[in-house]
Amino acid sequence: MDSAVEHCRNELSQIRTGRATPALLDTVKVLYYGSPTPLKSIANVVAQDATLLVVQPFDKTTLSDIEKAIQTADLGINPSNDGNVIRVPIPPLTEERRHDMVKLVHKLIEEGRISIRNVRKDINNHLRDSEQNHEISENESQFAHDEIQKITNQHIEKLNELSSMKEKEVLGK
Repeated sequence: MDSAVEHCRNELSQIRTGRATPALLDTVKVLYYGSPTPLKSIANVVAQDATLLVVQPFDKTTLSDIEKAIQTADLGINPSNDGNVIRVPIPPLTEERRHDMVKLVHKLIEEGRISIRNVRKDINNHLRDSEQNHEISENESQFAHDEIQKITNQHIEKLNELSSMKEKEVLGK
């Protein structure tokens, strides 16, 4: 269940909010010596201000490869290479695009909830089988079911908090 929450947190960090955050480029893979390499392992990415990311490669010969990777990453951003660093201006989101992003947030959170519920279902099935095989008593099984439900509710609440925080961030509230 913790991994489902963490997965949602990671997915949500990739969603553009109109602010420049280095996490926007976490999914970018650069073809580096023939193999796809995460951008953050071959360059330093910093947010210079709220609308500009600066990518400074450790090896300047990779500038054009990094620029190409950012362009082809389908993030809706256009990097510019000045010979030393790559500047990535983050355009402001339109109202329509913000609402699309909120829908995506809700979709990702719902997938997380489903994942958590599937874990609960698997555990409950295992408990039921153990009870039927007389490995545990009915009282122990009921107690375990109640505890699993409490844990499930806690994890779903964490997802709800993530959702509301990201929604506020996307809508700029």
